[in-house]
Amino acid sequence: MPSSNQQVRGIIFDWAGTTVDYGCFAPTMVFIEGFRAHGVEITLEEARAPMGLHKRDHIAAVLALPRVREAWAAVHGAAPTDADVQRVYDDFAPRQIAVIAQYAAPIPGVVEAVAVLQARGLKIGSTTGYTRAMLDALMPVAAAQGYKPDASVGADEALAGRPAPWMAFMNAMKLGIYPMTALVKVGDTPADIAEGLNAGMWTVGIAKTGNELGMNAAEVDALDATDLRARLAPIYQRLYQAGAHYVIDSVADLPPLLDDVERRLAAGEKP
Repeated sequence: MPSSNQQVRGIIFDWAGTTVDYGCFAPTMVFIEGFRAHGVEITLEEARAPMGLHKRDHIAAVLALPRVREAWAAVHGAAPTDADVQRVYDDFAPRQIAVIAQYAAPIPGVVEAVAVLQARGLKIGSTTGYTRAMLDALMPVAAAQGYKPDASVGADEALAGRPAPWMAFMNAMKLGIYPMTALVKVGDTPADIAEGLNAGMWTVGIAKTGNELGMNAAEVDALDATDLRARLAPIYQRLYQAGAHYVIDSVADLPPLLDDVERRLAAGEKP
């Protein structure tokens, strides 16, 4: 039976920084270690800049940064090539799989928020920059701690990763939901927002628990309220500039927001 465009029927979440891995550290640290293994030091900011992309695309984007490109050429005698991107990726992938389960804990409030969404009859999907092999290492550990989406698609299972819409479309098919206006994409990076917009979905940016702030829960809790607001303000701005329909601190804040999406749908508005 076709889904009505007058109601939200599903949510498609990102993984690291959105539903698990507060601060998005699993990929970040492995990127730094992976580049170091090839003789090039990258900063935390450089590792985080392209977050949300397929991990191979992420590596290509880091290598394209002028400072990293120059550092690579100084060590290897030539500018990085596509073959170099593949070499770094081939080294990165097993490193990521080896540690990913250590970062599988759901972000506080996620399990409870998802329960509220499911009680509303919504289905839960997920997209990611991780590959299927990485998800296969991550998902059972997250499930044991209470977070288990109804569908998941790895970046290597689609024609292309973000910002392309294919993972979102594949989730919609697995969940049995259409049109895409009945789905909401939630993620912590501009790439997440682009993916959702390109798929014709409502989009929600996550500011506090994700890659943009890049701090773990203890570090965030140690900030005074004024400092935290000052740090979050430009993140809200970046995510809105990326096209997000809404920006919130964390997934815990999502359920009440859906009433406004429902209102906009009922008024005939589309993403």
